Amino acid sequence: MSRDDAVRASRALAAAGQGDMVWGHVAVRDPGGRGIWIKAPGWGLEEVEPGDVQLVSFDAEVVEGDGTPHKECHIHLEILRARPELNCSVHTHARSAVAFAALDVPLLPVSHEATIFGGADAPRFTTTGGLVCTPALGRDLAACLGDAPAALMPKHGLVAAGETVPEAVMHAVLLDRACEVQLAAMAAGPIRTYSDADEAAAKRAQCWPRSQLEAGWEYLTRK
Repeated sequence: MSRDDAVRASRALAAAGQGDMVWGHVAVRDPGGRGIWIKAPGWGLEEVEPGDVQLVSFDAEVVEGDGTPHKECHIHLEILRARPELNCSVHTHARSAVAFAALDVPLLPVSHEATIFGGADAPRFTTTGGLVCTPALGRDLAACLGDAPAALMPKHGLVAAGETVPEAVMHAVLLDRACEVQLAAMAAGPIRTYSDADEAAAKRAQCWPRSQLEAGWEYLTRK
């Protein structure tokens, strides 16, 4: 896990269409326990180069790199502090996720993508629709995410996490794609067919083992 992982993850998210000018970010745990590798403020996901990445400590101080840390570094610091097994977290303003969260309806397993939740709804972070710019808000978001692969942030975006960089990136991608599919179905009429809990759980195991998440990740990095 390193500066280069943060670069690749940023570019993969951009290739998946999750860029929002200079907003949104991905963090990778430093293998030495010093903090997180995250892009500096002011860069788009598709622009990130190694020199644009900072090492930010768990006290939210820049250890390596230039400039001040991102205002929302607390998203990643608190998620990774709360769950030591995780090594990567993602926050983007993915458009379909933002639009879907505004409807305040359950995310249904209409497609393969939504089965990452095993038939359950996606968690929703409702403490604030503004920036997660304090440790307290970061802790609230980490508690909302719990052990889920991703969560919606109504009026804001999404957050995702994983034990590996490919997992975290793909969890963000799958959540946004699941929202996109359900939005399209709802625009055409009432949703009548989707997986029940048993089928959704089975599909999660079939469709999204680590090998398939890594295959999706490799595709995005090739793009």
